[in-house]
Amino acid sequence: MSDDLTAEILRNALCVAAEEASIVVVRSAYSTFIVEGADAAAAILDARGRLIAHSLSTALIQCASLRSALPYVVKAYPPETMADGDVFVLNDVYQGGIHANDLLVFRPVFVEHGTRSEARDAVRPAGGVGGRPPTKHGRPAYFTGTLIHVADLSGLSAGGMASDATDVFLEGVQLPPVRIATAAGLVDDLVRVLTANSRTPGKLAGDLRALIAGVNVAARRLTEIIETHTPAGLARGVEDYLAHTERRMREGLARLPAGTHRGEYRLDDGHHVRVAVTADGSGGAVVDFDGTDEQVPLPVNSGFSQTHGGVMYAVRCFVDPHLPMNEGCFTPVEVRMPRGTLVHCTPPYPGGGRFGTVAAAEEAIFAALTGAMPDGGVAASGILQAFSISGVRRPWLHMSFDLGGAGARRDRDGADATGALFGGGRNIIPQVEPIEARLPVRVEEVSLIPDSGGAGRHRGGRGTRTVIRMLEDARVDTRGDRLLRPPPGAAGGRPGRPGGYYRERADGTREPLGSKATRQPLAAGEALVVETSGGGGFGEAQ
Repeated sequence: MSDDLTAEILRNALCVAAEEASIVVVRSAYSTFIVEGADAAAAILDARGRLIAHSLSTALIQCASLRSALPYVVKAYPPETMADGDVFVLNDVYQGGIHANDLLVFRPVFVEHGTRSEARDAVRPAGGVGGRPPTKHGRPAYFTGTLIHVADLSGLSAGGMASDATDVFLEGVQLPPVRIATAAGLVDDLVRVLTANSRTPGKLAGDLRALIAGVNVAARRLTEIIETHTPAGLARGVEDYLAHTERRMREGLARLPAGTHRGEYRLDDGHHVRVAVTADGSGGAVVDFDGTDEQVPLPVNSGFSQTHGGVMYAVRCFVDPHLPMNEGCFTPVEVRMPRGTLVHCTPPYPGGGRFGTVAAAEEAIFAALTGAMPDGGVAASGILQAFSISGVRRPWLHMSFDLGGAGARRDRDGADATGALFGGGRNIIPQVEPIEARLPVRVEEVSLIPDSGGAGRHRGGRGTRTVIRMLEDARVDTRGDRLLRPPPGAAGGRPGRPGGYYRERADGTREPLGSKATRQPLAAGEALVVETSGGGGFGEAQ
């Protein structure tokens, strides 16, 4: 069998292992958003923290978080203290996590001593926790990882959606890397603590078991791959695969105009994200956020892993779209995120509402490179608008979002309701029927808003309107951006129509809720109306 064919077989086997893990998580989870929206991430990494493969449903920001968090797990639990069957969990935004409700779970996969160079190269920072003898199964050479947004893990508002949180502790329970399971099963003491801090303890426990089931399945499949191809054979295949991706990534970056290109984007609250993109002309790039505004005591800041994921999304838009996503994409791009700014929050500043800032970072990169490329260019897009609805008299929770229109380009209209820049798109929004079957709500409308895309030679994508009627008294939290400052057009194009959140009374009258409303009452018979912003237009209208 040729080396190229073997490498392709290995690549697909690793991706299938991650895909199976993702499917297991979705089918085992309890939360409606996970089960019906299939919003689960799964990946395979090596002991150096390099991303090797991921499931199809894994967004770039999730890839960035998994690869960013693993070194912190290894710092807390050095490889020689790990045993086969150990599983670790964290959600700490300052240690590569996303926010309190996004749980990252990792399981080490062992090989025999002396069979794999990664066993020697594993990340082994000083310090950490010992307490157990070395495993007899060698050392961790790989890790499997899963990630989902669990329904609730404490915090001011149900679902972790408190837009008035002034520090990270108000967003939910903070988890540094901790051991959640061993070969003997769950660490029950920790599970009891977590479920005691959830408004939906049954769903949390079920989601946690689903995450662990996913990493266990991926670990079994990876062990089978090692047995079939030998540890050394898999190691060679991984190195070749990552190197091939890196070469292709550098070829794409080499086509960017050489020099330093600057851009910025302004959030609804007036804060700026500024960036300088420097392309060296030979396949490398530096993305520097020096000059970005300082972090603020509100959940609009972004953890470093999320900003890094946004950078990779934006940069990849200018290279081969068929390029596989693995460590080879990350290697040629140096990202500089000044600590204590909107794009790299530090304790105790909150980071739960990071998606507005991440999208602003992406728009700033687009603006920088659009100005440098005569045949490129894109207007600004409407983004994800999140919300949660929770019960008043009994515990139930619906967390979801809808998506704005994409900005128009030089050569085409913007796509409607695509969720450009952030998240997994409309494919992870649950369908109406299971929402109504599981929760005391009625979804009365999901539609495109006519003429909501900005006018221009090419129009921006249209936003959406979603109407959800309450069948019981409830509370609602909202989190959005580009509502006060709608997505601007480019090259003379007009901005998109701004979206918003509204309370619709039983008599049909509407009143605005605000882009960052918290724990607002919705009586039975009233409705939440979510309207997303249209994308900006491109060019003067003909």
